[in-house]
Amino acid sequence: MVDDADLLADRVWRRHNPKEQLIRYGVMLLTLMVVVWAVRDIDIFWPWVWDAPNQISSLGARMWPPDPSRLGEIVDAMIETVHIATLATMLTVFIALPVSYIAAQNTTPNRACLWLGRFILVSSRSVNTIIWALLFVAIFGPGVLAGILAIMFRSVGFIGKLMGEAIEEIDRRPVEAMEATGASKAKVIAYAVVPQVMPAFFAIVILRWDINIRESTVLGLVGAGGIGVILQGSIDTFAWPTVATILIAIIALVLVGEAVTGLLRRKAL
Repeated sequence: MVDDADLLADRVWRRHNPKEQLIRYGVMLLTLMVVVWAVRDIDIFWPWVWDAPNQISSLGARMWPPDPSRLGEIVDAMIETVHIATLATMLTVFIALPVSYIAAQNTTPNRACLWLGRFILVSSRSVNTIIWALLFVAIFGPGVLAGILAIMFRSVGFIGKLMGEAIEEIDRRPVEAMEATGASKAKVIAYAVVPQVMPAFFAIVILRWDINIRESTVLGLVGAGGIGVILQGSIDTFAWPTVATILIAIIALVLVGEAVTGLLRRKAL
């Protein structure tokens, strides 16, 4: 006669069977091996890591108190940073919207346009803003123009991809109804597609403008204008109190940008 305890033991629920558990352990072991390999391969100088708290304390002491003597110059550079982000975002809209239209499966004219649009979006998102800035500084020289173009080329992939996904998720019934009445392609887009994606459009553009403000603060490190130019100069000359003032100004700018974008979202959506 089979014992009741044995029957209960056989009926205990297990999330994974032995084969699945073995696979999970194998994946965990492989992941651990990859992490160990990566840490060993990047050749970290561990004495510097252990000494980092002392260095942070020393740097903090040198940065305090902040030096406000260049505050006027810093404010002008912050305004320039906002201009870079704003102009780049506005220019991005004119490029990203047509690209998102041809990159959406339900609005693209043909397969060639679909893959062209997606190639543009992937290319834009694959290259970091700093790399774009380095390229445009090499082409146009140091200055604000290189920063605007760098932010714009990076933003095209972001706005274009999200807008393309929004277009693909629209309700097809208004589109089909207008097509059935013989409406032109332009009218179908204007009256059946655009009204459905406008809320997403405003949300995406506002979000990207907020991101662009943050990214614009570091463009000056490679000579592309903005507050980063003063920051890099102050670091190079070991003017740590000025660096502290610039960092406080950047944090304040980001907080203001966050508040403004939150207000715009509530008003637009």
